[in-house]
Amino acid sequence: MSRNNNKIVPTPAIKRMPYYLAYVKGLKKKGEEYVSSKMIADYMHIDPSQITKDLAYTEIIGKTRVGYQVDSFIEILTDFLSFNITNKAFLVGAGSLGSALLHDKGISNYGLIIDTAFDTDVDKVGKEINNIKIEHMDQFRHLAEEKEVEIGIITTPVDVAQAVADLMVAWGIKAIWNFTPTKLQVHEGIIVEHTTMYSNIASLLNKLKNENNN
Repeated sequence: MSRNNNKIVPTPAIKRMPYYLAYVKGLKKKGEEYVSSKMIADYMHIDPSQITKDLAYTEIIGKTRVGYQVDSFIEILTDFLSFNITNKAFLVGAGSLGSALLHDKGISNYGLIIDTAFDTDVDKVGKEINNIKIEHMDQFRHLAEEKEVEIGIITTPVDVAQAVADLMVAWGIKAIWNFTPTKLQVHEGIIVEHTTMYSNIASLLNKLKNENNN
């Protein structure tokens, strides 16, 4: 959960908001000036009341029978989600998944910039991917202190993910974005967000199997 002026914002609401923002940005490109809760709800395939409830956590205010002003909606929600603030992150694991993230220039549009990548493979160390240098893991602590980085991204093999997380925490990282299927164990106060495509693959294949069996 997140907090906004002492109000607790449920995690599901926070996770829906970037979809709202992306949709309304698309409307702006089409020249639309207003957007309604129903329009967003139809796009999201959820009840309009959920949109209204989610946006109540923000300072976005709509007009009866008109909706929300698109420019204001984008500005306020971008600020609410802190997408307008640049946060530096260090990535550990410059393999195939890590490299894909390093190539993804879209991340910077959401307030996150991967400043440096780290690996222990001597064949990778010293090289650059998308102008992001790959350093040896030995340099992580020094550079984290020097650049005041508090966010770490883990895209390592499963068997070293916990060890990497332990080092990150010991070296000052306060928030970890974990892309491995390892359920990281960290002490209270450390933020961990798990994103594993394996769970999504399992869900996708299960739904496909059920659909084919109908």
